[in-house]
Amino acid sequence: MTIVESGLANALTDAIVARDVSRAVALLHPEINFRAMTPNKIWEASSPAEVEAVFRTWLEDPDEELESIEATQPVALLSTVRTGWLVHISDSRGPHLFEQQAYVRERDGQIAWMRVICSGWIPLPG
Repeated sequence: MTIVESGLANALTDAIVARDVSRAVALLHPEINFRAMTPNKIWEASSPAEVEAVFRTWLEDPDEELESIEATQPVALLSTVRTGWLVHISDSRGPHLFEQQAYVRERDGQIAWMRVICSGWIPLPG
């Protein structure tokens, strides 16, 4: 594995960190093959609009206060790049964090294949 500077992976992570869903979705190929696994759900999407709905669900829950998102270092795995983000969040139960790792592949200068896995919420001492 090699730490890389992947333009698309970095751009995706930067958009997520900035909570700019529209910018993240603009990086997606029209025929995106998207799957994600969070602790309680498997997500599938085959269009940028469907991925946008998933991202908005993850990042815009009115019952949660999103405190910060930090990027993790992208790593190349042959034609796939692993990138990710660490999210600090609070709700009525207190502060939590979770990490999501995304594996992306490019086609025609856009993200055409993406898999995301989520660690689930981890309570922080408070």
